[in-house]
Amino acid sequence: MTPSQFIDRAAAVLLIVLTALFALREWGAGEPGPVIEGLVIVILVLLAVNVRLTRKAFVVVGLVLTAWVALSADDWLSLARQGLEKAAFVAAFFVALSTLRNAAESSPALRKGGAFLAAQPPGRRYAALTVGGHLFALLINYGSISLLGSLASNAARSEGDPVIRGHRTRRMLLAIQRGFIASLTWSPLAFAMAITIALVPGATWASAVLPGLGSAVIITMTGWAMDTIFKPRLRGNRPPPRKPEGSWSLMMPLLFLLVLLAVAVSAAHFLTGIRVVGVVMVIVPVIAVAWAVIQRIGLGREGTLRGRVRGYVTGELPGYRGEIVLLMMAGYIGTVGAPVLQPLLASLGFAPESLPTWVVLTILVWIVPILGQFGMNPILAVTLISPMFPSPEALGIPPGAMVAAITAGWAMSGATSPFTATTLLIGSFGGVSATHVGLRWNGGYFLVATSILTLWVLAYAFVLS
Repeated sequence: MTPSQFIDRAAAVLLIVLTALFALREWGAGEPGPVIEGLVIVILVLLAVNVRLTRKAFVVVGLVLTAWVALSADDWLSLARQGLEKAAFVAAFFVALSTLRNAAESSPALRKGGAFLAAQPPGRRYAALTVGGHLFALLINYGSISLLGSLASNAARSEGDPVIRGHRTRRMLLAIQRGFIASLTWSPLAFAMAITIALVPGATWASAVLPGLGSAVIITMTGWAMDTIFKPRLRGNRPPPRKPEGSWSLMMPLLFLLVLLAVAVSAAHFLTGIRVVGVVMVIVPVIAVAWAVIQRIGLGREGTLRGRVRGYVTGELPGYRGEIVLLMMAGYIGTVGAPVLQPLLASLGFAPESLPTWVVLTILVWIVPILGQFGMNPILAVTLISPMFPSPEALGIPPGAMVAAITAGWAMSGATSPFTATTLLIGSFGGVSATHVGLRWNGGYFLVATSILTLWVLAYAFVLS
């Protein structure tokens, strides 16, 4: 074992320990705050050894920001601990979700369902991939883009005409992407919902899920409508599409898992009163382990649970090192940087408390995707800017309306920012740059969908709620 491998495996083990400790605390089993904060520091040091310079830069920015706060604020230690707390939450939530992704990506049943969606005839392919992308995203998050994107790309390669192949690839990938980003507005397993609820005073998932579902409908239906209206009109006689193998019953395993997950998380949340994120950190790994045990039947030695755990600790989890460092540091920098940025903006005359409520909500919808064009991660953007705005109570609106505004912007950032994982993945499958995906493929869609989302948020805040 090389020193680099040892460091990666040590970091992976500590990430699992951190997740367990954070979950235990959420369930009321002790308050190991200093231990969690110390683990975060050690994990970041270990992970930073083997990540790219761009990820190391986030760690350097965090250190510089901490030094600045230490020299300028009396409560700098409290701010730093809050930042470490946010970084711990992000890491624990990510690890919990990754266990389900690990089980899902090796499932033959899910792969067959994804292939069935990608093979749908042109008349219903976009709708099938949008809905399918949304459902897969609820279960495996970014893994839905990897799974369906690869299947869609392979299906498009069977087309001999390069022009038609290009159009088909673009439309299939955009359907998957828009189905995915729609899940960010309401899914309890999405970072957008989990972090926004933690930042907005008085917000809960139960109070934010209905406006979030409304946003999801707008995101998916706007994409479908624009694809239908602006789809390319191709000349010439085309052979009739081949009938896809299988039937819609192939989607039953996915639906069963989603229902199981929804019932388990909702029941535990309402029966215990524990935050949804705390419930997710326990329920999701339990379901993932049970699923892995079921899958091992017939897989032989390679399918043993011990081998799977070993592969997860030594290979899969260390493979996320760059993403974990980025997410943890985004949470830390946003938390520590917000109190520093507030007086600076106030000196420039920016006073959100003096703005009308409708202006504040509009800004919250648009600011995250705009900042995303300049490389700001949505976690960093939201944790940095949300404390600067008045609370929902001060604005006279329900907390769910503010959550809906922020998560709507977060979702649209996932469609347009060339620095997010969604556009990077879609660009890699489509053979174009992430900037091309965000601005050329999604530019018009962004303007239309974000405008409608703004009207929806305002309607919910002032009328429907």
